[in-house]
Amino acid sequence: MSINLGNPSAKPMTLATRRPTRKIKVGTTYIGGDAPISVQSMTTTLTADINATLQQIAELTAAGCDIVRVAVPSQDDANALRAIAAKSKLPVVADIHFQPRYVFAAIEAGCAKVRVNPGNIKAFDDKIADIAKAASEHGTSIRIGVNAGSLDKRLRSNYEVDPAGALVQSALNEARLFEEVGFFDFAISVKHHDPVIMVDAYRRLSQVCDYPLHLGVTEAGPAFQGTIKSATAFGALLAEGIGDTIRVSLSAPPVEEVKVGIKILESLNLRPRQFEIVSCPSCGRAQVDVYKLANEVTEGLKDITAPIRVAVMGCVVNGPGEAREADLGVASGNGRGQIFVRGEVIATVPEDQIVPTLIAEANRIAAEITKSGSPEVLVS
Repeated sequence: MSINLGNPSAKPMTLATRRPTRKIKVGTTYIGGDAPISVQSMTTTLTADINATLQQIAELTAAGCDIVRVAVPSQDDANALRAIAAKSKLPVVADIHFQPRYVFAAIEAGCAKVRVNPGNIKAFDDKIADIAKAASEHGTSIRIGVNAGSLDKRLRSNYEVDPAGALVQSALNEARLFEEVGFFDFAISVKHHDPVIMVDAYRRLSQVCDYPLHLGVTEAGPAFQGTIKSATAFGALLAEGIGDTIRVSLSAPPVEEVKVGIKILESLNLRPRQFEIVSCPSCGRAQVDVYKLANEVTEGLKDITAPIRVAVMGCVVNGPGEAREADLGVASGNGRGQIFVRGEVIATVPEDQIVPTLIAEANRIAAEITKSGSPEVLVS
């Protein structure tokens, strides 16, 4: 039996209620409170190369990114911020290390937020009052970004005994300094490359403050490894209602980070599901090449963004059931495939016509959804 969970009147189930947090403004969007969990990424271009940076921001925008961060390691990069912030369609976050003067440059350039790393900015604590004043005057928010690899030297000995605790303490130390001067428009991150330590740190932090939390597994690694580590850590925290914005850190193009981040949120029903393929892992019962079939369907439908589910199944055990529960599906066997549309068999086609038929039907359904504006998405 099909269950309609795509209708606007139906609310998808989530694993936990979001942890109540403060809500801060980041340009045209918000983080925390009742704002949707946002997906961030960071450009890999030289920020001083304005055109290249804006081109990458445009690609991230098209991929569904909500907030973009740019590195500011030099004066040339700082000089480019005004043009980038003015022309970017995404809120721009300036990533500052070592030199506090770049914090002020980013604020004055119109960046929506500034990420500061208290562990490696010279005389940072002495600049808090001035930074808070400038940020308040320009409507700029702050992220206190603590990383294990650049932890405040004063906490190194604590880190050896309790790494998660040291990350939390560093963040709280800086948060108190901002609080003392009456500034509260900040988010916090306590990143670590080990998902277990990272999850422990965020859990502890969520228990002692109500600031919005930026989740990240830092230096997560190449695409496959980094995706697994990020999904594991984010899933554990988001399933407990912890986390207000996420950045998947991959040794891969930034657009790939966004794709992974969006899929993590969609998988937890924390963002409306878009196009999805359900395919079986194959086994000795399969009578078609499921891997080839699933890959060809995925490639053929890669540009579809409408919220439809396509089931690609390789045998008669689970195939018909899964195909019926999807918007569009195929149950394959004996050199042919039964094509289902919203639970009904519309055709039985030869194996070599399965992919073209699915692509044609998927595009037809997507066009109907786009035209009606009120999709009926069937999920099992």
